[in-house]
Amino acid sequence: MRGRSELGVCALLLAIGVLVLTDALTMDTDFAQRGPVGPKTVPIVVGVALLVVAVLLAVDVLRGGKGESEGGEDIDLSAPGDWRTVLLLAGVFLANAFLIEPLGFPISGALLFWGSAYALGSRAFHRDPLIAAVLSTVTFFVFDRLLAVPLPGGPLMEVL
Repeated sequence: MRGRSELGVCALLLAIGVLVLTDALTMDTDFAQRGPVGPKTVPIVVGVALLVVAVLLAVDVLRGGKGESEGGEDIDLSAPGDWRTVLLLAGVFLANAFLIEPLGFPISGALLFWGSAYALGSRAFHRDPLIAAVLSTVTFFVFDRLLAVPLPGGPLMEVL
């Protein structure tokens, strides 16, 4: 089995596919069924696709196929990681998780978008908060109003 580490990826894809299919088939759909295509359709398609890819990859690996080695990236592997960015992003995501209920999605989403842009290096302080506010408000309307996926509105619920 030397040189066949891709079989681990096959096993992971197979496990995820089985998990997705199990969850999809045991999903309660009474509350969300609005037409002939229900909420089980996409998870079942994704689960079956994961199983098919896992089997096809396993067959390819067992026949001697190998993935290509990394060659296209121009990075210095000896340079240390950018832990400041990673920690800022983790902090922004954790803050969003704690603030989404009391502040609602429009405000916590705006903080998430702005904080992520800042953590990734944007310093347009006059533009980024406006773009973040527009993105979170549009996202709120798309999910809450158009897709009927309830998101917490927070104090802005009566305004929006």
